[in-house]
Amino acid sequence: MGTFESLEQAREYFKNDRYAMTSGMHLDELYEDGSCLCSMTLTDQHKNALGGVMGGVIYTLADFAFAVACNQRHRPTVALEVNMHYLSMPRGEHLYARAACLKDGRNTCLYQVRLTDDTGREVALFVGTGFKLDPEQKKQEHAK
Repeated sequence: MGTFESLEQAREYFKNDRYAMTSGMHLDELYEDGSCLCSMTLTDQHKNALGGVMGGVIYTLADFAFAVACNQRHRPTVALEVNMHYLSMPRGEHLYARAACLKDGRNTCLYQVRLTDDTGREVALFVGTGFKLDPEQKKQEHAK
């Protein structure tokens, strides 16, 4: 499957992503190809002063799905560069983020995250480059 042996193991790992969890984000599916589906229910706490969904909410769900998918292929992986394209305001009550790998290189990877709402509306497109950290180096840095 990848670095996680099951969906439950991935959920356990990402429960420590406190900002995503307290914002109501969920890891719904992990797929064999390393892609994933994440979602959230939109509430009044996610709205901006104009009554629309705050752009940071949309970005955070995309970033969460990106993190899940990247770390499913190679853990740990961190964001090196991202681009967010807001396409339209969500109209539904739920927001979905589907992350898929476009390129998996030796040290970097490229992912696309498509965000839609439960009406089928295309909300945003996130493209992120991940940098694969050496797991042994990470352990040594934490030991210092």
